[in-house]
Amino acid sequence: MKVALVRLGLLAALLAVWEVAGRAANPLLAVPPSAVIPALRDLLLLRSYPELSASLLLTVREIGAAYALAVGAGLGCGFMLGMHRVLGRAWGPMIAALYAVPAVVWYPSLMLFFGLDAASKIAFGFLLGFFPITLAVLAGIRQVNPQLVVVARAYGAGAVAVFVRVMLPSMLFTLVGGLRTGLALCVIGVIVGEILGSKAGMGALINHAYGLLRMGDYVALVLVTLVLVVGSDVLASLLERRARAWTE
Repeated sequence: MKVALVRLGLLAALLAVWEVAGRAANPLLAVPPSAVIPALRDLLLLRSYPELSASLLLTVREIGAAYALAVGAGLGCGFMLGMHRVLGRAWGPMIAALYAVPAVVWYPSLMLFFGLDAASKIAFGFLLGFFPITLAVLAGIRQVNPQLVVVARAYGAGAVAVFVRVMLPSMLFTLVGGLRTGLALCVIGVIVGEILGSKAGMGALINHAYGLLRMGDYVALVLVTLVLVVGSDVLASLLERRARAWTE
């Protein structure tokens, strides 16, 4: 209860500061919350942007495709590097180095190769989500106690039984954490890709509103996108809690 009250107090203070700053600033560049509420209402009622539903659905589909590709490739690559020690030592540092490169530098090449349609956004989201999933799988395999594997094999456990009964519980929390991070980065990658250059999607609507200095619509669109981002992270956090409870 105390935490909820503190959060409400911080939110109220933030809105108050935003209201005062928005009224004092240039109306072409800033908008107070009192002006955002009517814009958000018109947006949700499909008055200002009738294509909101189609754009939101397109963005969700792009995120789903990017995340599915990132999970498949990340799990496959991570397990391959983790199960083969030489490959892991050779390629692990290279993947970590590529992950450290700012991902936005890859987007111009992706846009030139895939164009302005959904493919470049999916590729950018996949690129951002692939590395944390791969590194999480690799780290999870490395933290498995090898003595437990030896004992399980000594009692006659096969490869599948060793993986399910010994390795998976030991690495599950790290793996789920990597999947959660990968999902968040896929969402960010798709939306950022749409903002940088797209013909449709939530990012294209945000670009349109900002380009026309429709600041109320711009903030309302950002809030809708924020709900999408936070909602995906909440779902991932629920799965992470279930994984933590299972490992404990």
